[in-house]
Amino acid sequence: MEKNKMELAISLGRSMAELRTFMRQYIQEKIKEAKIDITFEMLEVMSLLWKEDGINQQEIADHILKDKSSMTYLIDNLVKRELVLRTEDEKDRRNRLILLTNEGRELKNTLQPWLEEVYSIATADLDAVDLKRAVLTLEKMIDSLR
Repeated sequence: MEKNKMELAISLGRSMAELRTFMRQYIQEKIKEAKIDITFEMLEVMSLLWKEDGINQQEIADHILKDKSSMTYLIDNLVKRELVLRTEDEKDRRNRLILLTNEGRELKNTLQPWLEEVYSIATADLDAVDLKRAVLTLEKMIDSLR
């Protein structure tokens, strides 16, 4: 790989990590101010369940890129906070489905606007074409590593 191309790839990776850090800090500050007992990682799980309630733990882990033990810990803590519950998958008894409780669904009303706000701020100076190009570039890089 030519040096300039490699340096750009390194810069892209660093920029992605920095963006995630800033977005995480923004959301964590909002959570702290509102005195909500939830971590950013738990919010990632909740956000996925708000889109697709009743999926299994492995699907959640695959989507948010967490290993099985980390996922178990996150789900256990969400269960303790009465935001989700585990139920047996009737199609495959080896799996447990993760379902939102009423409290978990209600939390969306507070947290979802913050997620939308941080993405709106982050993309304020970009148009859809810029974002699509960035997504396609990252997908190509990911495919190269698979």
